[in-house]
Amino acid sequence: MTWKAEIDPGRCMASGMCAGIAPDLFVLDEEHARPLDEEVPEEERVLDAADSCPALAITIRDGTTTVGPRP
Repeated sequence: MTWKAEIDPGRCMASGMCAGIAPDLFVLDEEHARPLDEEVPEEERVLDAADSCPALAITIRDGTTTVGPRP
């Protein structure tokens, strides 16, 4: 199964935390990070990447349910 990853470019400050945690899933492009693919595996490190974003710019969804970042 997969989740969907979204990064809000208005909030992203390109800290690189997501790319550092999951370099095969997130990458820095010039001014912002982006997921390499909209669909990401249901893995703890995906949630860790969303949790570690200092701008809370990453949202992970399972259908219509937001699963990351965690409270």
